[in-house]
This record gives sequence, C-alpha cells and structure tokens, in this order.
Amino acid sequence: MSSNKALFAQRRDGRVAALQYLFAWSINKPTNLSDDICTFLQTQEKPREHYAFGEELIHGVVTNAADIDERIRALAHNWDFDRIAKIDLAIMRLAIFEMVYRKDIPPVVSINEAIDLSKLFSNADAKRFINGILDRLKDQLGRDSRKVEKPE
Repeated sequence: MSSNKALFAQRRDGRVAALQYLFAWSINKPTNLSDDICTFLQTQEKPREHYAFGEELIHGVVTNAADIDERIRALAHNWDFDRIAKIDLAIMRLAIFEMVYRKDIPPVVSINEAIDLSKLFSNADAKRFINGILDRLKDQLGRDSRKVEKPE
C-alpha cells in the first residue's frame, strides 16, 4: 500500500474511533477524560498509536465543544439543537473542529469525510442535513476550501 493510502486509511480509522468516542461522550460525559479515552482506545482493534489522529480530534472537539455547538446552533436554521440526532451531532462536531481549527486539512476533505461517516453510521437523510450545515460553514470560513492553509 502506498504511504498516501496508508495515511488515508489510518486517518479514516482515527475519525471512526473519534466519532464513536464522541457519540458516547455526548450521552455520558466522563469524570476523567484522559482515563476514559485511554480505556476506549484499549478496546480498539489496533494499538493506541494507530489512533493518534483520532485522539487529537477527540481532545480538540471536547476542548472546543462550546464554540462548535454555538456554530451548529447558528447554522442549523429552523432546527432545535436538542433534537439533532446524537450521531449526526458527533459527525458535525468532528467536521467543524477540523474545518475551523485544523488548517492542515482542506475543508472539503472534512466535509467529504463527514458525509462518508454519515453513510456508515446514520440514516439516509442525515447526509443532506450534515452537508447543508457544513457547506454553510465552508462559505463563512474565508479560506480556499480545497487547500491546506500554511501557518504564517
């Protein structure tokens, strides 16, 4: 497998693990996040190092949850935040964290990954809703959605 394909597969595994963790976190917040993440990663198929990207995403989403949720509330026109399915919320939190805080990932990559995750873990209608929210955010970012933003 080429190194790009291997990195893509590892990042996908990381996103899936992060999504699963964030879904559980949204239902039952742990008292000790680090211990809880460690315990969760021990249940995964591969060694913890394999999920390093996913672990970064988990910490990023949890740390920035208030800002991310506020963005979702502002973008989800005519939707009651508390009625958004927990799995869809976890998918959007993950993608929004990447789009806003991870300049090393082009926003369209984050959107495509979110759509793929919604196809795997949510219902058929979810991808349109998720895509609509993330597309609105993409238009507000003020950066090229197809490029990595280099640090200054």
